[in-house]
Amino acid sequence: MYNLLKKLYNRNMMNEYTLRNFLEEHINENLLQMILSGNKSGGEPSRVKIRPVLLKDRLLYQASQTMGAKVLHTNYERGQVITYIEDMMQKYFRQLQSQGMDMDGSVLVSKRGKMTFKSRKHSILEQARELSHNRTKKYILKEGTPVPFLIDLGVMTKEGRIVSRRYDKFRQINRFLEFIEDILPKLPRDREVTILDFGCGKSYLTFAMYYYLKLLKGYDVNIIGLDLKTDVIERCNALARSYGYEKLRFYQGDIAQYEGVREVDMVVTLHACDTATDYALNKAVRWGAQVILSVPCCQHEVNAQISSDLLSPVFSYGILQERMAALITDGIRAKLLERHGYETQILEFIDMEHTPKNLLIRAVRTEKRTENPELDRMMEELHIKPSLKRLLEEESDAV
Repeated sequence: MYNLLKKLYNRNMMNEYTLRNFLEEHINENLLQMILSGNKSGGEPSRVKIRPVLLKDRLLYQASQTMGAKVLHTNYERGQVITYIEDMMQKYFRQLQSQGMDMDGSVLVSKRGKMTFKSRKHSILEQARELSHNRTKKYILKEGTPVPFLIDLGVMTKEGRIVSRRYDKFRQINRFLEFIEDILPKLPRDREVTILDFGCGKSYLTFAMYYYLKLLKGYDVNIIGLDLKTDVIERCNALARSYGYEKLRFYQGDIAQYEGVREVDMVVTLHACDTATDYALNKAVRWGAQVILSVPCCQHEVNAQISSDLLSPVFSYGILQERMAALITDGIRAKLLERHGYETQILEFIDMEHTPKNLLIRAVRTEKRTENPELDRMMEELHIKPSLKRLLEEESDAV
């Protein structure tokens, strides 16, 4: 009798477990991603991806809904996204897969609408990190060693532990330092090294450069950060003073108009929007910078110009034209730098999973110029006139 009552009790408890219970357990700061798939009718939306995002220090959940060739993004509070997922699973989807730092899970919906739930906790948090290739990676800035600027920027705790929802930022910073590590032989050791960071923003990477080059590698560096936002500049200067970073300074200003230095050893421009990247690259060439590190962003200029009868069938899809224009823009930038004495590479900055703006142009000055006449032919065929080409030609004519 006791066993029968126990079975009935367990069955009732299982019946009481709902999709909301599942979502309440899985949607928190440790969530990595959640995928809704298997449209019941085979129509749209075909897929929804949920991931946590931090906007203005608020933890939100971004739903990326695939509608044909388009992806629509909407940000929700925690309670809102739970309601949203319940609605989407009720109307459209048969399957949900959840991956977290400490728990994975799945939901399967039968043809009759019955839901089956599975959850599996990891034995330790590091297992999840190992799955995303974080545990085996040897980072320049090591977890467990407190770094003041990472603590103040919300990436690391006072004990040196990486905040789970900021792990992507931690990986990005270390990936950037790897690019700098590769070009260390190009930076002088017998004098002050001047580095200019255009569009520095909150300056995660600017602080990382100073910490790595000055404190870890012992270089005599003078790093200047430039950005348009006055409040951001004031905060960055206050942080630099609090750390005793005497040769790290931030100024408010425009890339195109900046004339605060005459010679620069390295120019960094990360996510400078559209032609702001071109102005930064032109400045770097004019200063004779030994190293250029650039992650372009929002390449609108060429997208507005590009046309081709041959490619018109593909260009009829706006999203494909936009992406092709962005790739062509960065390829042209790299080749134009080769014309002016640089050896260039285009490298992956961080995984495409985290941001589509993931290509980095690394240019090292060699004085060897490569003309690339086929480059002009390609630009003519595609009817494009990039700003960097015009700016570099103007500088050459002025000389």
